[in-house]
Amino acid sequence: MKKIVDWIDERIPMTATYNKHVGQYPAPKNFNFWYFFGSLAMLVLVNQILTGIWLTMNYVPTAEGAFASIEYIMRDVEYGWLLRYMHSTGASAFFVVIYLHMFRGLIYGSYQKPRELLWIFGMLIFLVLMAEAFMGYLLPWGQMSYWGAQVIISLFGAIPVIGDDLTLWIRGDYVVSGATLNRFFALHVIALPLVLVVLVFLHIIALHEVGSNNPDGIEVKKNKGPDGWPLDAIPFHPYYTVKDIVGVAGFLILFCYVIFFMPEGGGYFLEPPNFEAANPLKTPEHIAPVWYFTPFYAILRAVPDKLLGVVAMGAAIIVLFLLPWLDRCKVKSIRYRSGIHKLNIAQFVVCFIALGILGALPATPLYTLLARIFSLGYFGFFVLLFIYSKNEKCKPVPERVTG
Repeated sequence: MKKIVDWIDERIPMTATYNKHVGQYPAPKNFNFWYFFGSLAMLVLVNQILTGIWLTMNYVPTAEGAFASIEYIMRDVEYGWLLRYMHSTGASAFFVVIYLHMFRGLIYGSYQKPRELLWIFGMLIFLVLMAEAFMGYLLPWGQMSYWGAQVIISLFGAIPVIGDDLTLWIRGDYVVSGATLNRFFALHVIALPLVLVVLVFLHIIALHEVGSNNPDGIEVKKNKGPDGWPLDAIPFHPYYTVKDIVGVAGFLILFCYVIFFMPEGGGYFLEPPNFEAANPLKTPEHIAPVWYFTPFYAILRAVPDKLLGVVAMGAAIIVLFLLPWLDRCKVKSIRYRSGIHKLNIAQFVVCFIALGILGALPATPLYTLLARIFSLGYFGFFVLLFIYSKNEKCKPVPERVTG
């Protein structure tokens, strides 16, 4: 075996690459629960790719055959129901994990110098993931798939001058049709997964170049021993590979429970109207996107003007890219930040969850008013952060990690 490894190493740096990124990668020794979600995101990505490959073997990307092929997969393909639920539940699990991963970056300042590019790669992954989920949502060709796509695509029509042409170009037809389904299938199965994998690769490379952040927000590379190894770091393997296995086991227990006992997620993972074939002549009583889009959908609906609503929804995502430059504080971790920063993050989380709930409900006058209030809170987080962070009074940051 050693001879085989040596032969490979002479031609490609396999062992050196393994040691740099896994075996001898210096990870801070005080990682906590919040650091499970990066590895879990990788796990869910692999699940989505593998189950997606198997599903495409029996899926028919046409307006006439799409819904029937889903029924065929669910009823006649051996373990087809399991593959379908692993994929549909996996989509929701992906966003649960990603949102928690982003929250960890938010509270521990993982977007601050020198990790600005790492954060941007992560946000690009989030953006591509949203596009990937939206494309895949149309593929079952159910009522909510069809009408949800109709509503979201029509939003591009609000863009001045090019709106109508852009909408037509995205749909490939004057209405959502088989042409739309076919191109969304191609993007969902081939184009976007390739982009996603490349971005994940760049995200990991950028992470291992600057080093991982930690709950104290201390750069462990600054304190090194005589041998050049950071004093507050331990090798990623075996310490964190074992730790991540525990996290994976806990995640799989919850994931399997949902798959086998509540795959529809109470109507949030798979909505009841999506079990009906798409019908252009019958509009569902209430059209709403899947739960992971609802915070941004609520912001869209909170603005009375269609164009301004689209701008607000886009701004809600773009402003996240700017976070490394909006936060002007030198202290990273929430442990040592001021009370006003902790309150600001708390109200941001409350606003985001509230918008997610409101986006799934009908647009009544009361809910619209609440959506406007929570939208102001959402954007207010970034405005306030920019104002107070420059002169923020923080606690002293220790020289070494505290555990």
